[in-house]
Amino acid sequence: MTTASTNRWEHYYTPATVAEALEILRRYDGRARVVGGGTDLLVETRRGLHRPVEAMVDVTHIEGLDVITSDEDNIVIGCGVTHSRIVRDARILKYGMCLSESCGVIGGPQVRNVGTLAGNVAHALPAGDGTIGLLALGGEIEVASDDGIRWMPLQDSFKGPGKSFIDRYRQILTRLRFRPTAAGEGSAHHRVMRPQGLCLPIISVGVRLQIDDANTITDARISMGPVGPVPYLAEPAMEVLVGGPATNEQFVRAAEVALENVELRTSKYRASREYREQMVRTYLPVILNRAVERANGAAS
Repeated sequence: MTTASTNRWEHYYTPATVAEALEILRRYDGRARVVGGGTDLLVETRRGLHRPVEAMVDVTHIEGLDVITSDEDNIVIGCGVTHSRIVRDARILKYGMCLSESCGVIGGPQVRNVGTLAGNVAHALPAGDGTIGLLALGGEIEVASDDGIRWMPLQDSFKGPGKSFIDRYRQILTRLRFRPTAAGEGSAHHRVMRPQGLCLPIISVGVRLQIDDANTITDARISMGPVGPVPYLAEPAMEVLVGGPATNEQFVRAAEVALENVELRTSKYRASREYREQMVRTYLPVILNRAVERANGAAS
């Protein structure tokens, strides 16, 4: 295993443009890696969890990527935007509440003030709370490389536990975006964790629902973690919801379908499989009902 003494970098760059950042990565040819807020960096370094590199390329200072913007179709979040800014942003509170809620339970205030949603997504952990919130909203990510810039669905970026299709030694996750909730839509997130606080979740669930005037669900997204090797989009449960009534009975049924299609495991440091199953049964209907309330105009 790589030890901390051999796992330190010699150079730290803060490029002002994407082109400059890519040029640095190109010059180091796999011997430099991208870093965002860096809240996981020291932990990883001490534990020898990333391969030794000669340089770090901090992308949080790139001009234009430290802001939240909106266009005709999306709310766009730069890779330098911290969790704290997402939690407070008026547009996200109004049009993407589950993302604000999910970013608001990450770490403590100090971590949220430095850590970024882009870093949470790039780490591809099965239970990354910000990732779960963005996945529920149908989020997309923008990746820059020597081959150009492209957008891709967030769910297509996960390769395995802590493994992303984004090559952090040669590519940059530059921006993230989601379509704002419209009239008749609502979203919600809930996290179950141990009472000690600053630890990984026992279960993290995000939802987005659209209902019509007859209280029929016309669209649904459910994201969950950790329920497998990657953040999970619960498509079978989503299919059960669409076309049915927005009722608690329907939500209980969706929870059972979700459990039938995942393999929860017992974790020595979190909870037993049985406890996790009960948490899904308990809280998935709760946040689905909360999303319906918000779709109907409630401010909660």
